[in-house]
Amino acid sequence: MKILVQKFGGTSLAMPEQRNLVVGKIKEALAMDYKLVVVVSAMGRLGDPYATDTLLSLVKETGGILNNREQDLLLSCGEIVSGVVLTSLLNKNHIEAITFTGAQAGIITNEDYTDSRILAIKPERILNELKKNKVVVVAGFQGLTQKGEITTLGRGGSDTTAAALGVALGAEAAEIYTDVDGIKTADPQIVQDARTLSIVSYNEICNLAYEGAKVIHPRAVEVAMQHNLPIKIKSTFSQEPGTMITNKLYSVDQMVEISNYGLITGITQIPNITQLKIFTDKLKEKKDVEVKVFKALALANISVDFINVLPDVIMFTVKDEVVDKAVEILKNMDIQPEVYPNCAKVSAVGAGMAGIPGVMAQIVEALAKEGVRILQSADSHTTIWCLVGRKDMEVAVRSLHKQFNLGEKYLSKR
Repeated sequence: MKILVQKFGGTSLAMPEQRNLVVGKIKEALAMDYKLVVVVSAMGRLGDPYATDTLLSLVKETGGILNNREQDLLLSCGEIVSGVVLTSLLNKNHIEAITFTGAQAGIITNEDYTDSRILAIKPERILNELKKNKVVVVAGFQGLTQKGEITTLGRGGSDTTAAALGVALGAEAAEIYTDVDGIKTADPQIVQDARTLSIVSYNEICNLAYEGAKVIHPRAVEVAMQHNLPIKIKSTFSQEPGTMITNKLYSVDQMVEISNYGLITGITQIPNITQLKIFTDKLKEKKDVEVKVFKALALANISVDFINVLPDVIMFTVKDEVVDKAVEILKNMDIQPEVYPNCAKVSAVGAGMAGIPGVMAQIVEALAKEGVRILQSADSHTTIWCLVGRKDMEVAVRSLHKQFNLGEKYLSKR
């Protein structure tokens, strides 16, 4: 069987006219003789009746308290409603379809409620329905533990559902439909000439996603990367070809330009973070202080990022919403950190920078021209991170986008 997995996000399913566009995309795939599995998110966003955040607000408005198990039961309803509504619409259009919950689709997860991981998939029921020429509509974002408990996969979990099903079914690809026409070189709300990339590597898109790009969940890309499943990012609202995520960046018949234009694939940003500095030479107890600090924060479930450990100073960042908690923990350890709020992380991502000298020099030059002060920096083979003031974030993104010529038309051929 030639199988294709399509995933439609909440904005693609919110209104009747949008759902009709989804039916059109399904018809196009069926016309190409694909056996089709369609993964759906909950319809719409906060305020829409069955959106995930709306369901959560039902409890918050009453002042009720939910444990994580019951929260997963509640949140799984949104995708089920979405799946049944789409199936009814397909049947109306003379397309035979059937709806499965995550559990019915054979998705087995661990027991980490609200952020579970897929352990295995038993695809027999899906395959049986595909053999009957039915479109199988699967509620994304959810699964079942081996003890029979309903779980959810965390924000963006429907992307992971689509990728995992694509792998389990041996699909030719997974198509992720959203309200944008692909992966951009930067946030188009910040950079006017941001362009859509036609092809990016798994590694690049993972870095872009973890560093602030929100088009696809990085966990979905990791699942696809492990099994070489191509992922296409496309728009429900246009016929644009979108972005292909794969290990192969260029087809054999394409001309490959070798220049600085290929160093960087995209610029991303993460606002609302705070930098903490601990000057170890001022501490009474210096022994193993790094271990003690990071272990204490980990036990409090505080995620730290942008970590630099030097002989006389430890620097790292945390999200703004956990700053007070982090500082309190450190003070209880007799550590007085210096706190620098209102920061943002700006990242330049690109597989082409690996082993190429001078990339950091270009970044420093571009930011210096705009008067942007770099508070901290770090790098890997494919990413360079700069911590800047929140007020400088958008200027930094635009300057780096311009510095590496990411608005050039040639990029649309990548």
